[in-house]
Amino acid sequence: MATNRRIERVASLIKREVSLMLLNGIKDDRVGAGMVSVTDVIVSGDLQHTKIFVSIYGTDEAKAETMEGLKSATSYVRSQLGQRLQLRRTPEVIFLEDHSLERGDKMLILLNQLSADRKPDILDGEEEFADDEIDETDED
Repeated sequence: MATNRRIERVASLIKREVSLMLLNGIKDDRVGAGMVSVTDVIVSGDLQHTKIFVSIYGTDEAKAETMEGLKSATSYVRSQLGQRLQLRRTPEVIFLEDHSLERGDKMLILLNQLSADRKPDILDGEEEFADDEIDETDED
């Protein structure tokens, strides 16, 4: 069993190498259909399995096509990792789509809508308060 520090180091190396492969190593045209970035890599404690989370920008069709291209390039990615990293055994590779950025964008849009809806209410309350002050000074 590897230490946590070693697992993190191996995960960061895999992330770097797969990112480089996405830039200029994988020749499958399907992978270029959507803009792809590696968001996270999780390596098992025995360094035998790795999950690579990718974020894909584009239409739903481009995302599906890109994921198919990545799944077909899994053996190439694994062989390249074996050559580039000095490990006893090259881990099995699984590509998974990461939807966290999309969820984050949706949350930001909702929060912005809420704050935009609240601003007129707050301004109305301040105007009422200002009107009350004016009325009190008129009575004096």
